Formats: sequence, structure tokens, C-alpha cells
Amino acid sequence: MRILWVLVLLVLAGCSPRFARPFDVEAARTAAPRTAATDLLEAVPRPVDPVVVAVYRFRDQTGQYRALENLSTFSTSVTQGATSILMRALEDSGFFVPIEREGLSNLLNERQIITSTRQQFTGPDGEELGGLPPLLYAGVLLEGGIIGYDSNVITGGAGARLLGGGVSGQFRQDQVTVYLRAVSVQTGRVLKTVHTTKTIVSQKLDGGLFRFVDTKALLEAEAGYSTNEPPVLAVTAAVEEAVVALVVEGVRDDLWAFAGPGDTVTTDFLAGYDRRQSRDTSRDVFDRLPASTGPRRASLGLGAGLGRIQSDYASPGAQPVGEAWLDVPVAGGLSLGLRGEGGFLDVAGRAETFFGGAVLVRGRLLPSARVTPTLTAGVGALGVPGVPGVPGALVYGTATVGVESRLSRGLGLFLETGVDYPFREGLDGLRGSGSVNDNLWVGRGGVVIYNPF
Repeated sequence: MRILWVLVLLVLAGCSPRFARPFDVEAARTAAPRTAATDLLEAVPRPVDPVVVAVYRFRDQTGQYRALENLSTFSTSVTQGATSILMRALEDSGFFVPIEREGLSNLLNERQIITSTRQQFTGPDGEELGGLPPLLYAGVLLEGGIIGYDSNVITGGAGARLLGGGVSGQFRQDQVTVYLRAVSVQTGRVLKTVHTTKTIVSQKLDGGLFRFVDTKALLEAEAGYSTNEPPVLAVTAAVEEAVVALVVEGVRDDLWAFAGPGDTVTTDFLAGYDRRQSRDTSRDVFDRLPASTGPRRASLGLGAGLGRIQSDYASPGAQPVGEAWLDVPVAGGLSLGLRGEGGFLDVAGRAETFFGGAVLVRGRLLPSARVTPTLTAGVGALGVPGVPGVPGALVYGTATVGVESRLSRGLGLFLETGVDYPFREGLDGLRGSGSVNDNLWVGRGGVVIYNPF
């Protein structure tokens, strides 16, 4: 049996690389992936006259190196080929005519070689070879670069482990910021400056098992999967967005013009751009859309879950519990409310009914975000009418932690866990004779209705 377990584990370990390429040893060659901004870039309307622009260098100005745990590296955080990305974006837009300036010395050397050759040799009929045509020059110079790369802007995760087995998940969000400006070659005046920000998301899921399968046999297994958005694609998307913004803002400042300013293609493009701008300007510093478009006047929560009493009786079981709460915001993410709860308690092996009510103070740590951690504290009264020896009501304090996710303007979900702690012992009916100050641990989830009235 032990040999069989060893063989199974060896097969699983040997198959782990197949998660990425389950069929072929070598991945198939594919074209460069399109970003979310590529379609918008290619939809830019045609100009009256294409704008000739020169880009000498669009470089990484962050000066940051990639951070790795327990390891030093000289790899930079972002790509050093941003000039090539910008040149491709300018070409794809169809609005600009980019000319080569990053490799200008190579271009001039090659032209010098051609000129010298033409001076030394003649054509097939003895005619002299003429000189090269003049280089195309630009009226607009594009400057800027990648000016920021912020790591671990948002991090988080969750996990659970029971009896040697468990799963966990983690995520991390980084940000890259790009600035682009157009400069007049004749006067040196900065005609227009635009900037864009793109988030980079990394996620990791893993699970494992560590337990005895026999008195002398220990099983340990683990599996995981992670995804990391390539930073070069994030830079590409940010550069493409910046080119689109430069086109539109330049048209509105009369720096250049569309060929058909009143046709359907142009008006639809500008309307779509304005909608995107209106949405993006409402994002917070973490690149998150606000949770709602209107004020929150009240919140009604309905939830259910499991509760387990901690008392002088051994090994109580979990029983169903439920709650309903209503709160009203008072300042920022702080709100005041009322909660009613009820369900069953396992007292000496019997399911006894309980009920309670409390006055609450609830704090939403990120009130404008769609997903926010919550902290709740309050005081109230708790009763267990079916248990002999319990007074009519026990004053208790309550505290919970949780998370609330807003799905729409009027609906959300919540998860929470916490404790109801009576200030007097005797919730299990053993008042004065027990060694444990009885309390109730709960875990609940449910729906939140915003502005129910």
C-alpha cells in the first residue's frame, strides 16, 4: 500500500507541468494578443491630413527593478521597449505618420553609404545616379514615458483549513502610469499632455492535504495555480489609450481635425470616448469604480448561517441561526442600526430556541468601493425561553467582522462571523455552577437591500 501511494504521488508530481501545456511539449506560436484598447485605437476616424510625428525616445522613467523574495535581480519592473510600443500604436491609429528617430544614427550612416556608392558608380547606361530624396521631417515631437510603477497597491486573500486539508487564494494589484505630450517643433510649445493608468492583476489559488491515512502512513499533497497579467501588455494598453486621448483632445483643441467631423462614425466614436472618460474619472486612486451612483439612505440585511454555543456542556453541535438588520449612515462609512436575531442552540444535546436584539454601530472601511470589509459592534438582550434556570433576558455584547459586496445600486451580498457574549454566565442553564462564561459564535451570510424605503 505504501509503494502504491508513493507511485501515485510521483505520477501527480510528474504531471504538474502539464497544467500549462496539456497537449504539446512546445506551445504554438501566436500573434501578439490584443489589449482592451486596441479596438478603440483602430476605430479612430481618419484625419484631414495625417500628422507627421517624431519620437526620439519614449523610455522607462521609473528607475525601478523587479522585486523578488530572497533574491536580487537587475531586471527592470517594466519594459525598456516602450518606444517600439508607441510607434506601433501611432501607426495603428492611422491618424499619425511616425518617422524614425530612435535609430537616427543608423539611418544617417546607411544614407551616407548609399550616397558614397552613387557618387562612385554610374547607371547601366553610364548616367550619373542622383542623390537620395530629403528625409521627412516632423512638425510635432512626441515626448514622455512610463513615469510610475506602483507595486502592491491592493493585496488580499482568504483561506480555510480543517483536519489537515485546506484551500487559499491571494491576489495583488499593481499600477503602471504613462504620460505622453505633443510638442511643436517650430515654437517648442507643449500643445497637449495626456496620461493614462493601467492596473496589473496577479492571482493565486492553491490547496493542500496533510493527514495520516494509516497509523504509520502520512499523506501530503498540494496543487495550485496562479495568473500574472504581463506588464508589457499593461504598458501597451496604457500607451494605446494615451494615443487615443491625444487624438481626441487635440481635435477638440483645434490642433488637428477629423476628415468627417459630422458623420456617424466620428460622432459615435466621440460619444463612446466621452462615456469611457466619464466612467474613468469616477474611479478612485485604486482604479476602482464607485459602489453606487446615488447616496445610500439605509441598508436592510437578511442573513442565515450556523451558530455554536460555547458552554459547560461538552462538544455542542452547530445549529441554524438567522438575522435581520437595518442601519442608517451617519458619517463616512459609519452607520447606526438595529439587529434582530434568532435560531437554535445546542444545550445538553437539545436544540433550544433563542432570540435577541441589539443596537449596532457598523463601519464600512471602504464605503465607496464595491467590496468593503465591515466591522460591527453593539449591545443588546438575549433570551433562551426553553432552558430552565435562564433569566428572562441576558444583556450581551456583540462583535462581528465581515465583507460586503455591492452587486448593483440596490442589491448586495454580505458574509460575517463573530460572537455574542453575555455579560452574565448561565446561557446554558448552569448559572453559577459552570466554569465557562457561555457565549455564542456565529457565521452568517445573506443579502443587503440598499434604500429599501
